[in-house]
Amino acid sequence: MKIYTGRGDEGLTDLRDMTRVSKTSSRIEAYGTVDEVNALVGTVRPTGYDDIDEKLVGVQNRLHIIQADFANPNPEKDDPQITAEHVEELEDWIDEADEELDPLRSFILPGGSEAGAKLHHARAVSRRAERRAVGLAADEAVNEHAITYLNRLSDALFTFARLVNKRDGEREDTPSY
Repeated sequence: MKIYTGRGDEGLTDLRDMTRVSKTSSRIEAYGTVDEVNALVGTVRPTGYDDIDEKLVGVQNRLHIIQADFANPNPEKDDPQITAEHVEELEDWIDEADEELDPLRSFILPGGSEAGAKLHHARAVSRRAERRAVGLAADEAVNEHAITYLNRLSDALFTFARLVNKRDGEREDTPSY
């Protein structure tokens, strides 16, 4: 199988059902930004912490499901989809990490160790992916759990960044106003 086909040279691409759409469509923007989050999460691993790396692999697999879901305007019942259970899994991971962290008392500046800074970057792009998904949902039917997952994912990536930074001995800087 060739990687290049030339089918996108005119600014169009295929959805899963082979519908041709502009590469600037809200659907392509949504799943393309999810792809960007997935790639950024991939740059973080290995963090040096097996428990976090294991969770990040799970996140990448879930993001792949969201990409496929957003690329499919007419999902069938047996197509993989993000569910409420996936969102709950993220919430459990956040709660688990919070037990190891000091309470958050103010905003913090993104940064810290290399892995911590990369997790903050992935968090910011996750927020953008959520905005793109909400934009898509304004025009077309979208799995609501996928949008909720992206929202919760940004919280999880923020929490993982804090956790990595704490374990690495990095302090959290607060903004000066």
